[in-house]
Amino acid sequence: MKRLVIIEDQTAIREMLADILRLDASYQIVGEAGDGQAAVQLCLELNPDICVLDAKLPGLNGVDILRRVAKKLPQMRVLIFSGHENPVLIREMLEAGAHGFVEKTAGLFELKKGLEIVANGGTYFGPAVAALLRNVVANPASSNTHDFLTAREREILQLVAESHSTREIAAKLGISVKTVDNHRSNLMGKLNLHDVASLTRYALEIGLIEPKKAT
Repeated sequence: MKRLVIIEDQTAIREMLADILRLDASYQIVGEAGDGQAAVQLCLELNPDICVLDAKLPGLNGVDILRRVAKKLPQMRVLIFSGHENPVLIREMLEAGAHGFVEKTAGLFELKKGLEIVANGGTYFGPAVAALLRNVVANPASSNTHDFLTAREREILQLVAESHSTREIAAKLGISVKTVDNHRSNLMGKLNLHDVASLTRYALEIGLIEPKKAT
């Protein structure tokens, strides 16, 4: 039986996945989390066999979660289950340590199929993701990424785009306000973007945050 954690910020989806997978004797659900910081702590504490991970999470996105835990938990298998797929995101997830990527529009059959293959040492991509990867192979320029930002700058960019203040960011990351200001100035200079609105649009474009839903 594989020990499994589910990382998903939408409570209804997370609970649905847990209920469905509990019916499968191949898996034991040992933990769930709904935000990035909690996800890192959960994985490091529980050392699961497999992780179902959403790509977009508040506080810390899926790529940065994997960058923090993959080297410490090399045996953990990771299946991305996300409603957001683009060549840059897929490439970054794979480089960070993911073993498969299934889009949420693919349905539960594809998820369970991908989970079984990934859990047993293989790799799996849902149909939409596979089509994107084929396009990347045919058009390599479309997969250009944004590696010139450091991991810390990416974290701060995401938190700025999520409307956190400088003091809130410092508290979340355990660093000083001055250090946050320095990183923020550096990323603004690299991107040639000098206000929160522009940084937020950029974070949306590269998939660091989700568009806000209309209320």
